[in-house]
Amino acid sequence: MKSTLKFLKRLKSTIFYSIAFYPVLISSGFFFLAIILLFVEHLEVINAFKKEVPYLLVQDNETARTILSTLFGGILSLTVFSFTMVMVVLNQASSNFSPRLLPGLISNKKHQIILGFYIGTILYTIIVLMSLGAYGASTNAVGFSVMIAAVLGTFCIGLFVYFIHSISQAIQIHNIIDKIFASSTKLLNDEITEQEDNDFAVREISEQYWKTVYSNKTGYYRSFDVELLQDSLKDKENIIDIIPYADQHIWKGDPILRIKAPISEEELESLHICLYILSNRHEDDSGVGGMIKLTEVAVKALSPGINDPGTAINAISKLGQLVYQALKIKPKTKIQIEQCDVTIIHNKISASELMRIVIEPIRMYAKADSTVSYELLSALLFVKNSNEIYPEYKNAIQDEIEALDNDLKNNISNNQDLKRILELLKK
Repeated sequence: MKSTLKFLKRLKSTIFYSIAFYPVLISSGFFFLAIILLFVEHLEVINAFKKEVPYLLVQDNETARTILSTLFGGILSLTVFSFTMVMVVLNQASSNFSPRLLPGLISNKKHQIILGFYIGTILYTIIVLMSLGAYGASTNAVGFSVMIAAVLGTFCIGLFVYFIHSISQAIQIHNIIDKIFASSTKLLNDEITEQEDNDFAVREISEQYWKTVYSNKTGYYRSFDVELLQDSLKDKENIIDIIPYADQHIWKGDPILRIKAPISEEELESLHICLYILSNRHEDDSGVGGMIKLTEVAVKALSPGINDPGTAINAISKLGQLVYQALKIKPKTKIQIEQCDVTIIHNKISASELMRIVIEPIRMYAKADSTVSYELLSALLFVKNSNEIYPEYKNAIQDEIEALDNDLKNNISNNQDLKRILELLKK
């Protein structure tokens, strides 16, 4: 039962975040709109409206057919052209920035809604066209529906102009970086708030009864769903310590949980069901995932084929602020499940691990570039000198600063450039 519920949750998430969700939903609305308008076409209210504004209605079926055919062909062309532009944008983003940015560009809800409006208008036009044959040569049989089709066609032209503007903005790298930064900042702030709301100390416990649970699959640990926890586990006092941090890659057989109280095999199976281990690190949004995306953008910008230090500096400036936010989070978050005695302990990413996966790749690529290295060192010093980060993290930041210092001394041959960078350390 729990495994079925987990499957339904994943299916719901897949459907809601699919590129086809909004187009299908909007198209269905237009389908029913066409049926309803054709049904009310001969009501007295509509007939009275037709008499009041006859100049807005098409009186001849052939003229109506011509208008609808023109709208159908024109909007179909807009749809094809819009699809082509999206493919060009995705190809450019993948080549110049990072393939990991594609899900964010594809899932843009504004573009999905515009696409749904195009397809819905085409569907509406087809249904009204089909209805013309049912009425034969009847004069003004679908005049009101044709008028609505013309209004929808005009609105589609306006949406196309907006789409051109939106897609041209979406492909600009500074907008992509700002969007990742805003999303990651919100997620990190939510984690900080969660810790403040659950700031209590776990009582002293003995490790005598700790049982280690090992992962039954390889992938990226994403989350632990307490709603899927078996009722028998909720009914007894227990502590569940989740070993990996969110987005950490784990191998099959790696330790993933520690349980305070003894559990049965059935309860052990329910714990595996609660774990979300995904094959793709970027399948769901997370603060660490956003920082990794910015790291990949910076590294790609520093590659010889792109050679765009300005983009790398922009990404590093945002990355420094995100690292600062991430290191304000304590190593563990303890959550007490309501109406039961189970305590969940979530481990957060350590400072040394964050330096390894976020800062080290940029350091390796930027060690011979004085301008980018200056910005990277400045960001690390900003984080280290802050009084708000967790005190235990400062040693890891200092180690990364020393590693950058050694790389700069070994790779920058111009003494003046090197002196300018290292003066930051003296300050």
